[in-house]
Amino acid sequence: MTSEEIQKFNKNKNIKNEVVQINFRSRPSLKGLFLQSKDSQELQTKNLWRIVSESNLSSYLKSGDENFSRIFNGVDITRMEVVKPS
Repeated sequence: MTSEEIQKFNKNKNIKNEVVQINFRSRPSLKGLFLQSKDSQELQTKNLWRIVSESNLSSYLKSGDENFSRIFNGVDITRMEVVKPS
């Protein structure tokens, strides 16, 4: 996906604190949270996205430490959808 498509998804769905199912071309899909950090603007210009995976989500929410996130290339993302709470 392009940077614009991902930004539009994030803005339209208003997913600031929503878990998203993210499908990739060349890796298994994951559930995670898109972060807005100090470097978000710079990363977005390169179509890179800081995402906290579901496995690290509770640790991130407790500490707020961005080191629990990983950076993913938007070109590898094929599909996204908001995960409904169970």
